[in-house]
Amino acid sequence: MATTATARSAAVQAGTIYAILYAISSVHLLNDTMQAVVSALFPVLKKSLELSYAQIGWIAFALNMTSSVMQPLVGYISDKRPAPWMLPVGMGMSLIGMAGLAFAPGFWPVMLAVVFIGLGSAVFHPEGSRVVYFAAGGRRGLAQSIYQVGGNAGSSLAPLMTIFIFVPLGQPGAIWGTLLAAAAIIVLLRVVPWYRNQLALYGKPVKRAANTVSSALAKRERSVVVFALTILILLVFARSWYFSGISTFYQFYLENSYGLSIRAAQVPIFLFMAAGVLGTFFGGVLADRFGRKKMIMFSVGGAAPFALLLPHVPLFWVYPITVVLGFILLSGFSVSVVYAQELIPGKVGMASGLITGLAFGMGALGAVVLGKAAEIWGLADVMIYSSILPLLGFLSILLPPDRREASF
Repeated sequence: MATTATARSAAVQAGTIYAILYAISSVHLLNDTMQAVVSALFPVLKKSLELSYAQIGWIAFALNMTSSVMQPLVGYISDKRPAPWMLPVGMGMSLIGMAGLAFAPGFWPVMLAVVFIGLGSAVFHPEGSRVVYFAAGGRRGLAQSIYQVGGNAGSSLAPLMTIFIFVPLGQPGAIWGTLLAAAAIIVLLRVVPWYRNQLALYGKPVKRAANTVSSALAKRERSVVVFALTILILLVFARSWYFSGISTFYQFYLENSYGLSIRAAQVPIFLFMAAGVLGTFFGGVLADRFGRKKMIMFSVGGAAPFALLLPHVPLFWVYPITVVLGFILLSGFSVSVVYAQELIPGKVGMASGLITGLAFGMGALGAVVLGKAAEIWGLADVMIYSSILPLLGFLSILLPPDRREASF
């Protein structure tokens, strides 16, 4: 037992392995770029396939809900039996989805294609988070941010793909996404042997020994964890619904309310997501210095004033406000994952799948609800009412203090 504990301690105390972090982050970028292809195609699909706002919402739902439902399940299974081979398999499923998306002739074939892309993402994320866990050393916040920056950078490319690929090439341009999957598989063929070696040396992350803890204390501990996870889920709900509203429907709001073209409407969306990439990175760095809870409070609650302003400002102010809003809102995303991992140590895959998967799932549900609401009440009213969601961020005050102990 002492030898095992020493080995796991050595794994935590070893220096941060940046080469692996950058490699898995690049795969995360490629994975989320493939998902971004779907949202980048929304304006094109809406016209070429004559889709409604509700159908656009259902496509987003199919993509995000598939990955969200499967992520905690995959994480739970892989916590018990880590499987490095699942990483390239996930990318292979996404490759199939990208090929199908390029040639889908109608709404239902599009839905089937995005399900494959969502499943590929669900398989990748929990194992990817465990790779980050092994490579982090003592800098958990920074490591998770490097990993998440890749994903957010991939998502931020959606507006640029709309402008430069899908407006001129149309739906068949999605076939280029298969090259993204192929590149990800090539990178993973270098990561998987290292990951397998770490599992052989240190085993999977496990729970801290609890045999010296009284049943009363253990019960109180479980209550604190359940309460904290409940608050965290509410925060993920607020952030994901609002993010879904901006990334899926704000481009149509800009076209309708400001008279922008499809291309011009992508610029504020890109600024929002690109600023989110920076926010994700600096949020992790600042969380290692000032604490996870403080960054979570800042990220959701701090975004509220800018979210409330956005639907009411002249076009000139849309651009700087989307930059500030994206930076603040996403500064707590990777921090939330680390906070959850520290709440339930030994379940890295499940914690990561729960928070990131839940984020996708909530975003999926939000896309459907907001899309249907836009058809009933109008898109302008929906964008105004959804801007109050970040106010739920003030619930983060109720979160318990950080837990910085090693979770091996």
